[in-house]
Amino acid sequence: MSEKNTVPTTEMHSAFVGEVCAIVEEGRQKACNAVNSAMIETYWRVGQRIVEEEQRGKERAEYGEQLINHLSARLTHEYGAGFSARYLRAFRKFYILMPDIEIWKSRFPNLTWTHIFRSLRVGDDTAIRWYLQMASQEMWSVRTLDRNISTQYFERHFKQPQLPVKEELPDKLELLKNPIVAEFLGFKQDNSFSEQELETAIIDHLQEFIMELGRGFAFVKRQQLIRTDAKDYFIDLVFYNVILKCYVLIDLKIGAITHQDVGQMDMYRRMYDDLKRTEGDNPTIGIVLCSDTDADIAKYSILNGNEQLFAAKYLPLLPTKEELRREIERQKTIFALQQEK
Repeated sequence: MSEKNTVPTTEMHSAFVGEVCAIVEEGRQKACNAVNSAMIETYWRVGQRIVEEEQRGKERAEYGEQLINHLSARLTHEYGAGFSARYLRAFRKFYILMPDIEIWKSRFPNLTWTHIFRSLRVGDDTAIRWYLQMASQEMWSVRTLDRNISTQYFERHFKQPQLPVKEELPDKLELLKNPIVAEFLGFKQDNSFSEQELETAIIDHLQEFIMELGRGFAFVKRQQLIRTDAKDYFIDLVFYNVILKCYVLIDLKIGAITHQDVGQMDMYRRMYDDLKRTEGDNPTIGIVLCSDTDADIAKYSILNGNEQLFAAKYLPLLPTKEELRREIERQKTIFALQQEK
């Protein structure tokens, strides 16, 4: 007696198709990764040969430029687009920046050539290495990397960040930034908004705001209640930084900072340490996020010399590169006054 053919149920059929699709996707991803890895190594080797050939020239700068232009013309004729003089200079810079390709493969296996090429546009080698490290470690997309480079993410830290070292607690100044660029909140030119509207916009764009804050930040609560024997207090935004192992309180102000704002945040920070901080947590950090900071307050208020209290300016619109550069320098000058003792 022959067995009857069984017809797969809808559930069985869906599971089967799903498994096959997963196999195909995995294979495609492996193929894509292999192609990307081969492409990066090829470009690195081209850069290596350019550098080696340049070193044979007596007048290196002039010889090197002629060499690149000639090579670009030949490669473009043979292989088409992708070998312009601009790209060949990028291959050369990539090799100089990372002379050991095996180290690159072990440290940055998830980055594409596009990540590398976009990072190489940054002028400072230390900043390039940092952007590449963060892009790999934080799984930045090319779009996120572009945004962070254009908003001078590296330069906006209170202190120039160093490449992360495992099992070493970084300086908090290497994780905190000023100014905070918040063009993603959606405010338009000449828009007026309240502190509540600013807070709501941040919550509505929480993922982007956390990305802008930097490494290690996790959202805890909005308008967190702190209750003492005398009164109830509400803190606008509370985060926890898993790298620094501490709470970070943010008080939002739509105007320029005042000494009252600083005093209020210092009180919040002290209360949080007393009533909320648990064993193993480092002292709480307080940040007054305002429309502008002030040199006199940085120098003469309780901000001065305080290692747990900070003022930062938010920019609701994306400035030009030069405007942002000037603002970064201004904020660094003001922060230097805070550090004077």
